Amino acid sequence: MSIDLLASSILTASAAIAIAVVSVGFGQTMSVRLRIAAGLVLWFVFVVGMAATGILSYPSGLGTPGLGVAVVLPIVVLVVLVLRSPDGRLALQSVPLELIVALHAIRVLGVLFLILYTAGRLPAPFAPLAGWGDVLTGLAAVPLAWWLHHQAGRSGRTALWIWNTFGSLDLVLAVGLGAVSTPGPTQLIFVEPGTALMTSLPWLLIPAFLVPLLAAIHLAIFYRLATHRYPDGVNTHSAVRPCA
Repeated sequence: MSIDLLASSILTASAAIAIAVVSVGFGQTMSVRLRIAAGLVLWFVFVVGMAATGILSYPSGLGTPGLGVAVVLPIVVLVVLVLRSPDGRLALQSVPLELIVALHAIRVLGVLFLILYTAGRLPAPFAPLAGWGDVLTGLAAVPLAWWLHHQAGRSGRTALWIWNTFGSLDLVLAVGLGAVSTPGPTQLIFVEPGTALMTSLPWLLIPAFLVPLLAAIHLAIFYRLATHRYPDGVNTHSAVRPCA
């Protein structure tokens, strides 16, 4: 089985997990959860369509500027939708932090970058730094989520700040290195094979779907940490929410 075919299955499964977790975590009622899931599925399908048509490839497509929009625009849209909606703000305040932290365990798939680098299909420093950063973030996510669930004290709050900052910077570094390693107007690192592979299937799912969604979750965690002041740490648990 080729790495591309294997990655297609793994990345699709990871996207499905992310859609399920975000829908359940941020949906206050069943109808809201279904709407969130539907919107995320449409976004996923749109990204697959962009990869299939090669619209973000270079030089025949939009190249790095288009990929930059595909990464940043969804983050902006998600933030605006949540903050402008009373239901969104309520969900932001009540989503269990341990749930959305644990979701980042899917980032152990950064090992795919390391495999592609070893196979000569992605360059350094992009692949090693982005890959290892994701792996470390993903490996730390589950024990941190368990810790937050069982002990939400000052030490848990501090650990969450450190982990969330590291995970966010890893995404920023990965996107930045990818941009300056891709043929086009932003290229500063001229190495072969470059990062053009990331605009094709199934790899576009990483920068155009998983990265924006996980980055938005990092922002949600920062928001909770900045706006909730608890004398004994951080309240990680959601309020009681209706089921329908």
